[in-house]
Amino acid sequence: MSENGTKYIFVTGGVLSSLGKGITAASIGTLLKHTGQRVAVLKLDPYINVDPGTMSPLEHGEVFVTKDGAETDLDLGHYERFLDTSLTQKNNFTTGQVYKTVIENERKGKYLGKTIQVVPHIVNEIKERILRAGEGKDILIVELGGTTGDIEGLPYLETIRQMKHELGRSMVMNIHVTLLPYIKVAGELKTKPTQHSIQELRRIGISPHMIILRAEQPVPTDIKKKIAYSCDVEEDSVIVAEDAATIYQVPLGFLNQDILTPICKQLDLNACQPKMDEWSDLVHKIIMPSDEIKIAFVGKYLDLKESYKSLTEALIHAGAHLDYRVNIKWVDSEKVEEDGAAKYIKECDGVLVAGGFGERGVEGKIKAIQYAREEKIPFLGICLGMQLSIIEYGRNVLELEDVNSVEFTEKPKNPMIYLIDEFIDASGSKQVRTSTSPLGGTLRLGEYECETKEGSHLREAYDGATVIYERHRHRYEANPKYRDLLESHGMMVTGESHGLIDAIEVKDHPWFLGVQFHPEFTSRLQSPNPSILAFVKASIENKSH
Repeated sequence: MSENGTKYIFVTGGVLSSLGKGITAASIGTLLKHTGQRVAVLKLDPYINVDPGTMSPLEHGEVFVTKDGAETDLDLGHYERFLDTSLTQKNNFTTGQVYKTVIENERKGKYLGKTIQVVPHIVNEIKERILRAGEGKDILIVELGGTTGDIEGLPYLETIRQMKHELGRSMVMNIHVTLLPYIKVAGELKTKPTQHSIQELRRIGISPHMIILRAEQPVPTDIKKKIAYSCDVEEDSVIVAEDAATIYQVPLGFLNQDILTPICKQLDLNACQPKMDEWSDLVHKIIMPSDEIKIAFVGKYLDLKESYKSLTEALIHAGAHLDYRVNIKWVDSEKVEEDGAAKYIKECDGVLVAGGFGERGVEGKIKAIQYAREEKIPFLGICLGMQLSIIEYGRNVLELEDVNSVEFTEKPKNPMIYLIDEFIDASGSKQVRTSTSPLGGTLRLGEYECETKEGSHLREAYDGATVIYERHRHRYEANPKYRDLLESHGMMVTGESHGLIDAIEVKDHPWFLGVQFHPEFTSRLQSPNPSILAFVKASIENKSH
């Protein structure tokens, strides 16, 4: 096993979910990458869905899309943003995918008539996928979703236990993230939840080498010592992850506690001094920027901000590079339908209309787009936001009757947004889709090239690049039948992908851009997405006028 010499760091979590295992894994990965190591991250999702593509964003948060078109967990977004790298479908897999493969193999007779069991068949499939994700890397950080003791996670923990024996001591490190709650009435930090979580992990056969304590406040040395002794880890391997002003501060907090010394010792690594000066400078600008602007973020999944995670992070990246705090004013598109756009947008420096599926709140988004266009406020429309800006233009400038998307009305008189029957996907294969195709797997997904138009805001944003590469996640397209009519009335097509309309702009507007792709998926702290950076720049200029 692991003939390629890859070393593995397994990150598990205890006590409860949403502790920040993903940020922990990403932060450790960032520090190791800045020492010169080749690092990748893998997320193991114990749920039985094949992928999160058909799960509600209200339940699961955002669906993140990789360059090769995989719909994955939002933690992959954190990994890409922290590590400034592009991951692929091999960097995330679910129990559903594992069982699907094993069952298909059994049907083909690959197991030679054996009884199929969790051990060894499911465990071996998990193991193979982990090793595949580590190929060509010095270190693979593997995050296991859920909580230690969950029935769904047991096959993964068994895999981790076996790999420690098969690979050898200096090839594997186990890091456990737990909650250190503060009981206000008693005025105490309580260590028992951590102790019980470690006991459960050890019962399964895994002894962690490091414990990360999630706490809302500083943790005294005597508490850390108590945990080290009771959980049988070295004192320098009890690390505190305190609540931070920004998630990008977490790697710096870990570095201040000298987290890399025990990691490098366990994994027998040299040169553990990361170069974090640029990162530190950007974090300083996030926490203490020189100025601020206000962006109206018009959406409908506002009950759970996680459903727009990549986009809100992309605004933070752009702000950090421009030394501005981007304050988001969350605008519920259904309220705009009732009250009009001016009430919510008037005081804002820019307007952003995000993507989404379904008809709810659409008319409110259209009103917000009309207001931004007519009042000359910098505007960025993403995915559905671009489609609705075309519909708004068709209704209010072209004055066409019954303009709509076939997503919302089956047969509008003017289907300016429609469903194409077939297209070439990111891998070059032909895809066919109809209105009755299943939701899973019929989207235009992943990275596509887009040709930019000379003189456009789009080309300017990308430093004059004639071809750019961005990621998509949508079923419907702008109808090219209306292109000449739109362009003759001032809405220009400024981005195209193999004849499909990927970007539009309004001629007599200071900065109005609609893009069919999702620019937020390629934004990183150290390299913000160009179109989002240009939008924030335009909003800053609008504020200063």
